[in-house]
Amino acid sequence: MNLHFIAIGGSAMHNLALALHQKGFRITGSDDAIFEPSKSRLKKSGLLPETLGWFPEKISANLDAVILGMHAKADNPELVKAKELGLKIYSYPEFLFEQSKNKTRVVIGGSHGKTTITSMILHVLHYHEKEVDFMVGAQLEGFDTMVHLTEKNDFILLEGDEYLSSAIDKRPKFHLYKPNIALLSGIAWDHINVFPAYEIYEEQFKIFVDSIISGGIIVYNEEDPELTKIVDATTNQIRKHAYHTPNYRIEDGVTMLDTPEGDLPIEIFGAHNLNNLSGAKWICQHMGVDENDFYEAISTFKGASKRLEKIYETGTTVVFKDFAHSPSKVTATVKAVREQYPNKELIACLELHTYSSLTPEFLKEYKNSLDPAAKAVVFYSPEALEIKKLAMLSKEQILEAFGRQDLLVYTNAEEFQTYLRTLDYSEKAVLLMSSGNYGGLKFEEIKDWIS
Repeated sequence: MNLHFIAIGGSAMHNLALALHQKGFRITGSDDAIFEPSKSRLKKSGLLPETLGWFPEKISANLDAVILGMHAKADNPELVKAKELGLKIYSYPEFLFEQSKNKTRVVIGGSHGKTTITSMILHVLHYHEKEVDFMVGAQLEGFDTMVHLTEKNDFILLEGDEYLSSAIDKRPKFHLYKPNIALLSGIAWDHINVFPAYEIYEEQFKIFVDSIISGGIIVYNEEDPELTKIVDATTNQIRKHAYHTPNYRIEDGVTMLDTPEGDLPIEIFGAHNLNNLSGAKWICQHMGVDENDFYEAISTFKGASKRLEKIYETGTTVVFKDFAHSPSKVTATVKAVREQYPNKELIACLELHTYSSLTPEFLKEYKNSLDPAAKAVVFYSPEALEIKKLAMLSKEQILEAFGRQDLLVYTNAEEFQTYLRTLDYSEKAVLLMSSGNYGGLKFEEIKDWIS
């Protein structure tokens, strides 16, 4: 097939392009901005556009289809040309479904934990040399790309994002996959720019549960009461398997998981990650991995990229970066580090970076989320508010929203970096949470500041 990617540089889009290129498809693409690591990876495979920008002349009747990325707007010149020519236009999730129609589709959804759970499952399957197709939202150790597509594999494992599919397809991505086996980790209001009320957001998960193929399976976190209500209420003819956080303890900074064979030391930590692990175990069992084999493999899982990723550690200091940005993720992550390092002073830093987190009515959802930290810091960029066309926020609004008057608030990237550079790191656990980079922070430099 001849395929053209509009917005080929995106994290998900460039991985799909690479996967299809490896499968033998002829791939072209365009974008108006491509950053690392997408740029280098596309260049290595000969897929990097020669010139940035949109070029309608790239769109011709010779194309079998166009794949439209979320970054592209509805008036994109290449999209307009594709419509004029009557070409088949797929969103990213639409095309994944087309590639998996004859496979058993396993979809991992939820407001939080889906990347980690998907990564855990892939790690276990890879450990036991079980080949599956997949799409996951983070780069994993031992995997070249975040997307893998073949003709031969029976299963495809998909991370099910609830955000919109494209500029011309306003359905949430996970509504398009029609899973045979599904997992939902929980529901916590997010993406308020497209789901302005919790009830609207929650409805998307009801639709997802109803989209599971009749006779299929839903694995769900029974500790989430709203999610449990949705699963109980569905009239879809599916099997239901609940999971919960397993018993564990912490011994000398190591988490010991309670298993039928005794305590098992594991690399990851935090109640939320143990809950994720429990869900991943159920899915692996449905994919043919027995419980003992699951535990053997999961003991070597070190986590997904940017999910409680340890970037520095000495006898007295530990520093993590984490993708946490929504209130539920922030709360769980801060609690996890506090529990794992009770004898260290916890400094929790959060960048407000997404549309939701920079909106006054949503900010209140962060109430008390940073409370377990001895010191708490919030950074946000006024430029980000301008780009998103949002009203300016004041320090007082931030303090009130988090319910913490000793909160340090920075709006200048250099001043925030000076704070980190001059910090006394002795006997500290430092947590850097963001879906961005704090206005240009080079995380690798933190090692030099400490030493």
